[in-house]
Amino acid sequence: MARSLRPVALLALLALLAGLPAARDPQEPDVFCGACRALMDEVEHDVTKARQEKTKVGSFRINPDGTQERRKIPLAQSEAFLTDLLDKVCERMNDYRLEEDPVTKEKTFKRFAPRKGDKIYKEFKKFYFYSDAYRPLKFACETIIEEFEDEILSLITQEAHQLADTLCGEKSGLCETPTNHTEL
Repeated sequence: MARSLRPVALLALLALLAGLPAARDPQEPDVFCGACRALMDEVEHDVTKARQEKTKVGSFRINPDGTQERRKIPLAQSEAFLTDLLDKVCERMNDYRLEEDPVTKEKTFKRFAPRKGDKIYKEFKKFYFYSDAYRPLKFACETIIEEFEDEILSLITQEAHQLADTLCGEKSGLCETPTNHTEL
């Protein structure tokens, strides 16, 4: 009798776990909105840098005359670049911290760490910062990528402007109002 209950319990647990990524805590809309804006800030920064570089794409098939069809495209439009970017971008969520505006009491995530290539970056990396506080932001980032990956890739390939407002407000509805922050 006990063995017959195990598969049922296992199925119930799997069904519960399968619903977790879509379930958001209604108490944390600021986390998902902030994660979306931080995610798109990081993506936009990397894509802007990558637009200046080119990469070769094409088929490995050899034509009858011995040539290959290969062409150069901006690195920012390369599927390999974009996939790698989305796989690693949520690791940078520990570079953000939650700040509350003293007047409006609005909570936003702002980047406190310098980016690679900034003058102070080498000095900053000598210090080790770790906190469990960024884990909800990282989880929210991963959830957003999982749910809206196609929309993110579409916005990048269309070279849309104001990626954060477009994805976080219009496409996903994670943020209610657009912000005019240059950096989160």
